[in-house]
Amino acid sequence: MKKSPYLLLLLLLAAICILHPFTTNAQSGPNLGTTSAMLENASAAMDKGDYEKANGIFRNIINSNQPIPPDMPYLFSKTLYELGQYHNSNSFVNKYLDLNGFKGTYYKQAKALQTELAHPLEEIASCQYCDARGYRYGICETCHGEGKTEQACSLCRGHGVIGCSRCAGDGMVTKKNVFNIIEYFECERCSGKGRLTCTSCHGTLVETDTCPVCEGSGHTLTEDLCDHTAPEK
Repeated sequence: MKKSPYLLLLLLLAAICILHPFTTNAQSGPNLGTTSAMLENASAAMDKGDYEKANGIFRNIINSNQPIPPDMPYLFSKTLYELGQYHNSNSFVNKYLDLNGFKGTYYKQAKALQTELAHPLEEIASCQYCDARGYRYGICETCHGEGKTEQACSLCRGHGVIGCSRCAGDGMVTKKNVFNIIEYFECERCSGKGRLTCTSCHGTLVETDTCPVCEGSGHTLTEDLCDHTAPEK
């Protein structure tokens, strides 16, 4: 029986529609080989003691949006430990154990690293010169460590005095007596001067406000890891 050419065309189109989704998924699927190769390069850098290079490779893996190899969190945490980034190291070693548990390739090493991290993390927690991640505070350059800034008073505009609101700056107030006659009296509030010491700056010509950069703390965060010693004066 001879098949119609139209029937053959329909069958061909149906086959293409069925196969197309699988082809698309195969092309857009995760590139596991790329991250595995990058992980090998990072591991090789660690073996050579080049933790800065390894750190860069690990961060490239994270930024690649590709699936992260299961061993990477431990290797990255070890690298961060060697670089003195103890808080970040602790985060990744915990993540490794959460993901892999006792079946992980580096389970024993990860538990040992947790023990090693205990002391430096305690130092960070008790240090007043760094934040919770171990990065050192620096003096705020805006307020020079004072936690506050000064600027020309916005109320008196640098004059130190303001007009008296009771007498409208005249120094005199009026009252009607029992005979409905207006009488003039010296303003008691300003003692007849018509002006008062600025209620905002109190005559200093400047007003003080919380530093907008450090929010009153007097310090800002730096990119330097803290050694937990007092800064030099």
